[in-house]
Amino acid sequence: MSQANIPNITPTITLTRDDAINLILASIAMEELGLSHIINAEGEKLQYVLGTLPGVTPPSATLDDILRVNSSVRDTLRTVAKKEFILVDKLDTVVRAIKK
Repeated sequence: MSQANIPNITPTITLTRDDAINLILASIAMEELGLSHIINAEGEKLQYVLGTLPGVTPPSATLDDILRVNSSVRDTLRTVAKKEFILVDKLDTVVRAIKK
């Protein structure tokens, strides 16, 4: 068996400090957007099981179904909240770097 022949690639990437800060801020914004979509989906999940989602025929959910969905939504929102703490810390770090 022969060895793979990997070419020597040396890309040149130049970023200024401002470019790096802008990229980090953009990544925070994109993560926040993703989290907002997750929160919206969880709200729609609750609306669906409760039969209040516009344009959708309400399901015949039992109390046990509603409690299970509620538990699932609570777990998801708990995870989203943890991610928010991380993003706030990331943003605080960027703000401190800007002030230097």
